[in-house]
Amino acid sequence: MFARIALVLTCFSGPAFAASHAVIKEHIEPRYASLAAATADLSAAATADCSPETVRPYFHSAYDDWIGISHIQFGPIEEQGLSLAMAFWPDPKDSTGKAIARLTAAADPIVDTPDQFSDVSAAAQGFTALERLLYDPQPDADYACRLTRAVATGLAKKAEKILTDWPAFAALMTSAGEAGNPRFQSAGEVNRALYTALSTGLEFLHDQRLGRPLGSFERPRPKRAEARRSKRSLRHIVLSLEALEALATTMHDGELTKTKIAFAAAKERAVAVEDPALASVANPGQRIRIEALQRTVNDIRNAVNDEIGKPLGITAGFNSLDGD
Repeated sequence: MFARIALVLTCFSGPAFAASHAVIKEHIEPRYASLAAATADLSAAATADCSPETVRPYFHSAYDDWIGISHIQFGPIEEQGLSLAMAFWPDPKDSTGKAIARLTAAADPIVDTPDQFSDVSAAAQGFTALERLLYDPQPDADYACRLTRAVATGLAKKAEKILTDWPAFAALMTSAGEAGNPRFQSAGEVNRALYTALSTGLEFLHDQRLGRPLGSFERPRPKRAEARRSKRSLRHIVLSLEALEALATTMHDGELTKTKIAFAAAKERAVAVEDPALASVANPGQRIRIEALQRTVNDIRNAVNDEIGKPLGITAGFNSLDGD
């Protein structure tokens, strides 16, 4: 989902930063545990009754937890290539719709074999696929039910796998610079990984979650909003802001005055949008609120760079995020 930001680590000076232990124990591990529990509940609910009306509340709960940890793109999720299989977005070529259509047209029995279902296209496996099944009309209700169960079960298995494998990676973070640690040669490399997660998460929020539906004034793109079918687009923005602020304040021991003010302004702007699916990007009078929100996200990026990046000696180089 996130492309990697090119970062250069120079010297480490300035205010004290929280040890990686704090970020692991207070930010990452609880969120992975919550995701695993929520997707297990989702799987159990879909197995018992795969009707959209029954599954939707569990879908929303689990999706919330995914958005709350999706900015962590290092560790098991990267090593196992699971990010897109958790949520295939942005999806400019409608790979999710096409993958679901192919499975449905063939009534592919692979959906009944959980171990084999993980081999299908990532576009048909994650929350974005499940949203289609729960909110779009389906030509074959029986097959959609089986596919819903397969996707829900697959999400639970992936979340549990990430949670199970995380401690080994966490040990590498907390033993940075020690003999026999091939991943992190210094504490500075750990700081860089955490700062990359923070800065890339903000970039994704600015350019993708807000930028894609905004498009241009002449050509707004409301149908490009993330999770618009389930009217979760704005919710994802708010959850992302909350999660990224939590990461920033956990990894930094200082006041972060400008950063906290910028996050508060962005959350206030988000409340003012009052448009769950961001459909109003095409309405000039309403669009201005979403544009104002995007500007405040840019303010956060600048504040984070000043209060966290520069004191760490990290500067951002040329970067780009996936998407057309």
